Amino acid sequence: MVRGEFDEYPDEVNMHCTARMAEMLDEYSKELQSKFHKEITADKFLMDEIRVLLETRGIGLPNFLPKSAFLTLLQKNVKEVSETPFVFVEKLQSSTKRAAQNLMSLIKNKSADRVKEIVEMEKVVDYTCNPDYMSTLNSLMGHQENFTKVLNDMSESKIGLPIFGDIEVGHLREYPSVVVQQAFDMKMRCTAYWKIVLLRLVDSLALHLVFSVHNLVSRDMEVEIVKDLMNPHNGGVERMLEESPKVTIRREKLNRSIKLLKVSKEEVSKIMDRISADGGPAQV
Repeated sequence: MVRGEFDEYPDEVNMHCTARMAEMLDEYSKELQSKFHKEITADKFLMDEIRVLLETRGIGLPNFLPKSAFLTLLQKNVKEVSETPFVFVEKLQSSTKRAAQNLMSLIKNKSADRVKEIVEMEKVVDYTCNPDYMSTLNSLMGHQENFTKVLNDMSESKIGLPIFGDIEVGHLREYPSVVVQQAFDMKMRCTAYWKIVLLRLVDSLALHLVFSVHNLVSRDMEVEIVKDLMNPHNGGVERMLEESPKVTIRREKLNRSIKLLKVSKEEVSKIMDRISADGGPAQV
């Protein structure tokens, strides 16, 4: 569960815990990514951003993106994937319960609380010092000029953009140019930041689970065993001193053999006594 050793179970893949956990984390990451990309459709490009921008307008300087708009979109995205980490924790619990069933429910509850905390943090705080955010954002914003050019060309109806593929632009001409440009800016910021959020959701949960399993094996399991043994109601020490069924069967078998040997010895002694009483063995 910690070092990835499986010498005792070479053919039981379900007991190769670290490998199975890595596979499950990969699946979890792919599922999060797929949920995000499902929301991107060619004919609805920028519509969420435009709707939010129009509903968060206030009195202020032009061309300034309201922070509330970004947080609204971020919270929507987080909410759409918020159940996925909990489902992952449920799957992990069922896959590893054979190794430490008494403690898995505790780890499950702690993991669920940790997942809830991670999700809530992502809803409230928009922050990263990861340089990939600015790198991705600058790369995406590099297509804004071409996007504007196609938008203003009435003969064009589509444009190809990285990540999004071919998208429709005709429906965007119904809105003010300033709002559309702000929506494009917002979309690119959200896309660049969401990449960081998904990585954090996977990395944070992975670190938490590995740390929890490490504690389970090196500390919690020992404490649980001692508690179970010393519990006067469970008869822990007495149970520890009890023979296993295999040992009991072997002991009984040995006792029968010893008894049979004693009987045999006695019979042989009787025969030897009779021989001696008859004057010893006949001479040839």
